[in-house]
Amino acid sequence: MHRREALPPLSRRTFLAASAALLATPLASCARGNTTTTDIRFYQSKPEAIPYFTDLASEFNKSQNTFHVTHDTATNLSASFVRDNPPDLGCLNYNLEMGRFMERGALTDLADLPEADRIRDDVKELATAYATYEGRTSVLPYSVTASSVIYNRDIFDQHGLEVPETWDEFINLCETLKSKDVLPIYSTFLDPWTITQGLFDYTVGGLVDVKDFYDKMKVIGKDVGPDSEVSFQNTLREPVQRMMQLIEYTNRDATSRAYGDGNSAFADGASAMYFQGPWALAQLDVIDPNLNLGTFPLPMTDNPADRKVRVNIDLSLWIPEKADAIPGAREFLKFLMRPENQNAYNEAFLAFGTTKDAPKAADPRIADMQRYYDEARYYMGASQFIPKSIPAENYIQAIATGADQESVLARLDADWARFAFRA
Repeated sequence: MHRREALPPLSRRTFLAASAALLATPLASCARGNTTTTDIRFYQSKPEAIPYFTDLASEFNKSQNTFHVTHDTATNLSASFVRDNPPDLGCLNYNLEMGRFMERGALTDLADLPEADRIRDDVKELATAYATYEGRTSVLPYSVTASSVIYNRDIFDQHGLEVPETWDEFINLCETLKSKDVLPIYSTFLDPWTITQGLFDYTVGGLVDVKDFYDKMKVIGKDVGPDSEVSFQNTLREPVQRMMQLIEYTNRDATSRAYGDGNSAFADGASAMYFQGPWALAQLDVIDPNLNLGTFPLPMTDNPADRKVRVNIDLSLWIPEKADAIPGAREFLKFLMRPENQNAYNEAFLAFGTTKDAPKAADPRIADMQRYYDEARYYMGASQFIPKSIPAENYIQAIATGADQESVLARLDADWARFAFRA
């Protein structure tokens, strides 16, 4: 428990100052109410990016007198749409939930904005991974993050190791590290999301066409099962078997280690590799800014050309149909997408640009993934297409910690069928 410190006595001077501030507040509101300023509610809740966008909102407010942006970080997004009171402009992760808003026509068409024409064609295609509203450009991708194998360059150099390009080379690398008493991979199974975004998504994405798989799963719907064209228990059997093979090269105490433990251990040199995204790189940098790290895609076949990285649209911009201030929201969107603002965000948060004129990633920790991104050699994580009502993360955690693979994957099929029947 934290002991509450005693408050210092309130001086008369402090009391008068506080009273004056309280009295002035409604007057200031009234004064602003008499102007033609339009309020814009901007929803953005990615914790580490809040200060960045708060500064941009402040800069925008100071640059003109027509609109005033309020940075909203706490609204219940789904509830706000249900109550017909959504934010005027949103900037958040593009995921299955956002796809539902798009599919229902709840977001305005942004195709007429010049900023829409600046988006790379392959990124536009990426934005159709979830259901869309036909004929509309409902979201403008703001940043793309890529996840792959983070490795300690110094450990590799110390033992004369090279980045593997095939599955066999990766397994040989792990065996070599073991023979030198170096833990190949650090894992954190206590937090199920770390398994799904890493071991599961990397192995599935490296062997299966994720988009094609889910396109077929949606068509099969409630009839999915062991005899259908695709299914979790059949299509994902080999990737999950290989995931379990990789677990043999992770720390024995992974079941009791959480994400924070993994960052601390990897930063301390506990393993040569770590299956995490750029968000972990930022945390590792805080622990030890002198770490010499790099990234490479997990090879899952014996053909080097098959290597791909896991990506997601880190942030996307969108404006609801029922927003109160659509003109102002469009102006602030344009401001956010100015190259000096958008490119600076991507550089600071180790993301890749979404526009045709975006600069290449310069940070050596992610620079090696740029060519995969430029060549569209990527996939969206298989775990990100499963509705939240299906506890897929817990199922995959169960497999990683010893549950029978076949029965768990069959349960995923059954849950998918029930969800499709209800839908």
